[in-house]
Amino acid sequence: MDGSGGCRLGAMFVAETFVSLQGEGILVGTPAFFIRCAGCNLRCRWCDTPYASWLPEGRRRTIPELMREVHAADLRHVVVTGGEPLLQREIGALTYALRDDRRHLTVETAATVAPDFHCDLLSASPKIASSDPQGGRRGRHRRLRRDREPLRVLLGRFPEFQLKFVIQDADDMPEVLAILDVLGGVPAERVLLMAEGRTAREVAARAPMVAALCLEHGFRYTPRLHLDLFGSGRRV
Repeated sequence: MDGSGGCRLGAMFVAETFVSLQGEGILVGTPAFFIRCAGCNLRCRWCDTPYASWLPEGRRRTIPELMREVHAADLRHVVVTGGEPLLQREIGALTYALRDDRRHLTVETAATVAPDFHCDLLSASPKIASSDPQGGRRGRHRRLRRDREPLRVLLGRFPEFQLKFVIQDADDMPEVLAILDVLGGVPAERVLLMAEGRTAREVAARAPMVAALCLEHGFRYTPRLHLDLFGSGRRV
């Protein structure tokens, strides 16, 4: 029971919390406190955090517990990521608590669902065909990623946003452009292209190609700074 006599606050399934530098997007290089939620409804074949997505690990953490960690880290910027954090039924409670605590909050999502929550920067990463897994989960993954209505809802709700697309090769661009056409009116500077890769070497191999696509279409290039600095693994 909580102090008001009601039921104990719900608890989020959290894979890990840590302090690091934001590795991707328009805030790259910014020190931040990360809350990585566990569980995902997609099965991206190149997922680099299976322990937070299709093989979820972690433990239940209450909002007060998480807020105490935020205060201990004493950083203005907080990033809620996953997995898919918008699947957590407590996402609204956590994000509004962070708003009330005057933290700058980035929420990272694949934008397949659109619950009630708060953020200062919506970091949406729509998935394209190159993310499709092999095997029995392929059909469900494809149906979820093709539904753009949740993304439309989120972009209408949050004027501060970035769209990050993971690019495997130049053949991905027609699908990216088709998504932007469906959404309509997305400023080019809010579209970020990111080279696919689980390691800094893999990203570096694709980086010149992705940079050329950014120059061609007027989009922004985003590095994956955490791989360059800390390598692949957890808590980065």
